[in-house]
Amino acid sequence: MSNLMQKSILMTSVATVLALGVPSAHATQAHLDCKLRFSLAGWSAIYKHAEGSGIVTCADGSSMRVAIEAKGGGLTVGKSRIDSGKGKFSDVRTIDDVLGSYVNGEAHVGVVKSGTVQLLTKGTVSLALAGAGEGVDVGLDVGEMTLKLAERRGESKQRQ
Repeated sequence: MSNLMQKSILMTSVATVLALGVPSAHATQAHLDCKLRFSLAGWSAIYKHAEGSGIVTCADGSSMRVAIEAKGGGLTVGKSRIDSGKGKFSDVRTIDDVLGSYVNGEAHVGVVKSGTVQLLTKGTVSLALAGAGEGVDVGLDVGEMTLKLAERRGESKQRQ
């Protein structure tokens, strides 16, 4: 698959996921606009593991640094890194709703330039992710991604 074709598919998928969003029975009650900027690096060989960090910002002015951990398994192999990834949450009432473990399924392929488009869910809260980076990876896997409040050196867990 050519690099141009991979980029076209990735951009079309990102636009579709972000435009459609995820419907929910609680959509009228949860309307806080929150976004995630993140970096993530990991490896896979049947078992998949990745770690990273990010910043969640919401339209009400609240923000927090988060630690990210993704685990899973399936038919997958490779090593990759996502820099400057973006995410958009739906069905959020308060910034604390974004913390916790999200379930995801993923099909991915990348050689040198790697990318991801994912839709993750945690109860009524959903997270659409998009990012590009570098690596060599191919596979199909199922797992979870957890967002936790990040600890800064010398500080207890608290929002910025």
